[in-house]
Amino acid sequence: MLKPILTLLASAVLWPALAQTSVVPAKVPVARLAEAKPEAAGMSADRLQRIDRVVQEYVDKGRQAGVGVLIARNGKIVYHKAFGQDNLTAQTPLKRDAIFRIASQTKAITSIGAMILFEEGRFLLDDPISKYLPAFKKMTVLEKFNEKDTTFTTVPAKREITIRQLLTHTSGISYPAIGTKEATAIYAKYKIPSGIGTPGFKLDDAMNRLAALPLLYQPGERWSYSISSDLLGYLIEVVSGQPLDQFFKTRIFDPLGMNDTYFYLPAAKQTRLVGLNTEDSTGRTRPALANSGAYVNYPNTNGTYFSGGAGLVSTLGDYAAFLQMLLNGGAYNGKRLLSSATVRMITANQIGELNVGVNKFGLGFAITNEKGAARMPVSEGSFEWGGFFGTTYWADPKEGIVALLYTQKYPNTSAGDLPDKFRVLVYQALTDAQ
Repeated sequence: MLKPILTLLASAVLWPALAQTSVVPAKVPVARLAEAKPEAAGMSADRLQRIDRVVQEYVDKGRQAGVGVLIARNGKIVYHKAFGQDNLTAQTPLKRDAIFRIASQTKAITSIGAMILFEEGRFLLDDPISKYLPAFKKMTVLEKFNEKDTTFTTVPAKREITIRQLLTHTSGISYPAIGTKEATAIYAKYKIPSGIGTPGFKLDDAMNRLAALPLLYQPGERWSYSISSDLLGYLIEVVSGQPLDQFFKTRIFDPLGMNDTYFYLPAAKQTRLVGLNTEDSTGRTRPALANSGAYVNYPNTNGTYFSGGAGLVSTLGDYAAFLQMLLNGGAYNGKRLLSSATVRMITANQIGELNVGVNKFGLGFAITNEKGAARMPVSEGSFEWGGFFGTTYWADPKEGIVALLYTQKYPNTSAGDLPDKFRVLVYQALTDAQ
């Protein structure tokens, strides 16, 4: 069941055509996000109310259980609301500070963690990862695969995997459950986790098993959404000398005031975790069962696998602060995490002539270009991604916008058009569009 769902996620978050352009610091320096009247940020309060009607309709028709929304412009939170319920079984209302499984939104945080070390001179992006992870020195590439017994033959890799290729998903690594049928079978056989619900696994053990397996493609020759962010997280651990959860806390979460972002929730916050939902054959939302393969309770398990690709939980407010830091050119809350020059690198096309559908890719984000801006009213240079359980975000440097739409549901086919409607609703509320 995971494969078609995650495949839909990968395609859904990659709709924009992507650019060579990159982010510039926001026009208004932001000490910390604060709520303000929309008119103070060049947005119409009346037109923002249209979001209420559209989102509430999805809830009333049973297409979503609960939806959290946050919009900020030029450092001012102009819209922050919660609709519906956070738990269908308990019938409890969703709150603005609810904690969501953000899944692949973890990748951007891992990418920023790596770039912090890059700025410290710990490595260069085109260093081979074997310089720090020797088990990845002599990689092979899949040649032939026997579906009946999952045996395979390989050929030597033409070149080594680089750190840049981990950041851009061009390493030749694939994804458990949502990669090719060959990757799915091989990774399952050798117990390579997807990063969502990984009881009993440890990051170093899993990544060292991965090193012994063939790549699906020659490094640098194709874009393939992958578990490379988990491997990047392991590289961060080795280079920094810290477990990934501690590195994130000290270098990213604490400086940004992201006090509700974790791999595994402390007991005192577990009741704030939003219930996970699925949908029935009619498209109506139903609670996901703990034994359904949905990994309902994994954030409450105090696990040992810190997945840099999919492991975090967070709130709308915490992730908005992270995005605002990038709009600010790397600084927020009186703290500088990155230079503006590095932020420009992160949000530039990093895959050359390779394509992601019709798109390009930066160091952890999709970047909107002219074609994407023609499809939707999102500015060129905006950067975005999403998460497996129905979370999505983007940041628009030109307009100074941070926008997040969070749900907790899979599959999500009956409400798959809500993120695009949300984009339209955000931009139609601007009164001084640039």
